[in-house]
Amino acid sequence: MRHFLDLKEFSTDRLQAMLDDGLRMKAAQKSGEGHAMPLAGKTVAMIFEKPSTRTRVSFEVGVVQLGGTPLILSANDLQLGRGESVEDTARVLSRYVDVIMIRCFQHETLLTLAEHATVPVINALTQRSHPCQLMADLMTMIEYHGPLAGQSVAWLGDGNNVAVSWIEAAVRFGFQLRIAGPQNYAPPADLLAWARSNGGDISLTDEVGLAIDKVQTVVTDVWISMGNDEGS
Repeated sequence: MRHFLDLKEFSTDRLQAMLDDGLRMKAAQKSGEGHAMPLAGKTVAMIFEKPSTRTRVSFEVGVVQLGGTPLILSANDLQLGRGESVEDTARVLSRYVDVIMIRCFQHETLLTLAEHATVPVINALTQRSHPCQLMADLMTMIEYHGPLAGQSVAWLGDGNNVAVSWIEAAVRFGFQLRIAGPQNYAPPADLLAWARSNGGDISLTDEVGLAIDKVQTVVTDVWISMGNDEGS
């Protein structure tokens, strides 16, 4: 059993294999040729503590296309908001479902769920990171520009969860990443130190023009992330 919590927990080869599988399945789905159904007969619980149109639709459709049954659970559907611990929730859900996906606020909630679940747990977003978003973005980069190594990307936005996952991806795949955002909202210092100690080509600026100069891919976001009332 393997959880999918953060990109840096996986080797480059393993992440590339996931991307290759995704690209093959996407092509087969579009052509009507059909593909493997790894979730046939399986149920995927999807916990949405933090709602999202795109995450819900993409995950639910994806599970169905892979032969599985999605079980959508909001915070109101669970006892989490009424005193039941994350540990107990993990144990109970593990008895009934085959995979747990969670989109939540605190990264610690995800880690606790994964620690106590006996089925795979997928990070569909926390305040710390958003690895599934990056896997989708990396697939798009491959489709338009080919192999990831040596490419260049500009991230325009604050150092939020998506930026964190971009940094991890840049290290694993060896592409240049330029981050343009407010100086007071840079990515976590510990992550930047990890990236640079592992050969990451990461640069920070508050000048958009410098970030986007001659890069292949530009990714945009808000300057201040949703829910960051202090920053607004």
